[in-house]
Amino acid sequence: MLRADNQHDDPRCHPELLVSAPATLVIQSHRKPLPHPWLHGCLDSVLRWAQARGFDYRFVDDELFAPLAADLLERLAVQRVIATDLARLYWLQQGLDRGYERVVWCDADFLVFRPDEFELPAADCAVGCETWIQRDARGRPRVYPKVHNAFLMFRRDNHLLDFYRVTAERLVHLNRGSMPPQYIGPKLLTALHNIARLPVLQSAGMLSPAVLQDLADGGGDALDLFRRRAPAPVYAANLCASLCAAEHGDDAVVSRAIEQLLESGI
Repeated sequence: MLRADNQHDDPRCHPELLVSAPATLVIQSHRKPLPHPWLHGCLDSVLRWAQARGFDYRFVDDELFAPLAADLLERLAVQRVIATDLARLYWLQQGLDRGYERVVWCDADFLVFRPDEFELPAADCAVGCETWIQRDARGRPRVYPKVHNAFLMFRRDNHLLDFYRVTAERLVHLNRGSMPPQYIGPKLLTALHNIARLPVLQSAGMLSPAVLQDLADGGGDALDLFRRRAPAPVYAANLCASLCAAEHGDDAVVSRAIEQLLESGI
């Protein structure tokens, strides 16, 4: 077992490998303290899922940024989302370099609400499936199919991880203006997917604020559209913590949505 000193008693916060079977490592990260109470439930859901599958698990906080070069950290000082999107690729590669056959990244606001059904694919890599529902100027829900990096999986000898990291770094260095938060995450991955058809784990979804609101309210047209257009059943999903905080203003909506997901799924 690989350990590092940590004063916290919560197993999520130990930057250690909870070793049981060396084939798969699951990594999560977030700054501390957690800004939303419901994030604890999301982290717990991934930890329990990993332990039930016999996977190793590691949680890191600001240690996440340690692999990034000083010039990249300076460039991304005010764009921590982009720094996080890049840093996770180093941690995933580090897991493969340390001998794991497979590494998995799940964002801190990724909820596994159907752990028995949520299976990793046999592909050598996979990204998450994004069926984004957003209202237009008239308030009508519209769907935007994409892929996302809130869930990432890479096996040893995959051909995507190194290319993705090098391409993301190059884009950050070349861009001298402002960059949207999704610049090297969903935007870059979706562009690559549209050209190269990346392997997608369709059960690893993403729920927009409009869908979460309908879940919290017990139904609605955004949720109905998601159910019609999602390409496959969704058993785990990113809950868009930053967008939900900005749109809903408190934690009640997301907390009610989580209760609904855990009770009956989506």
